[in-house]
Amino acid sequence: MAILDPAGLDRLRAAAQDAAAHAYAPYSKFCVGAALLFDDGRIFTGCNVENVSYGLTSCAERNALFRAISERGPGYRIVAIAVANRNGAPCPPCGACRQVMSEFVTPGAVVTFPGEDGPETVPFAGIFPSSFRFEPPSS
Repeated sequence: MAILDPAGLDRLRAAAQDAAAHAYAPYSKFCVGAALLFDDGRIFTGCNVENVSYGLTSCAERNALFRAISERGPGYRIVAIAVANRNGAPCPPCGACRQVMSEFVTPGAVVTFPGEDGPETVPFAGIFPSSFRFEPPSS
């Protein structure tokens, strides 16, 4: 898929950066955006939405995924994930987002995010090698 070439990853990062402009972060002032590329070529974005009760805050990555599912259903898989922020800080997805996204990523999915020395792009499996899986009991 062409979006995974360097120019395509730059476009995905730009979509995440644009989404960060919509963040509601009055407490931390840490505005995050995410862009998810799905296996059908569609991109969905989301931003973080804080709450005075921090535990109720919702991350950009999960908001993008929940938006995609609420608009189209759960039948699509994530090919690439981009995370950006308006603070210029290193910003990989948090553990909760990694777990939630793990149910929807393709085996070769990549994630790109601001690192210490510029953008990092790594396989999703590299940042989340042991996701929790539930196997329902057989009837």
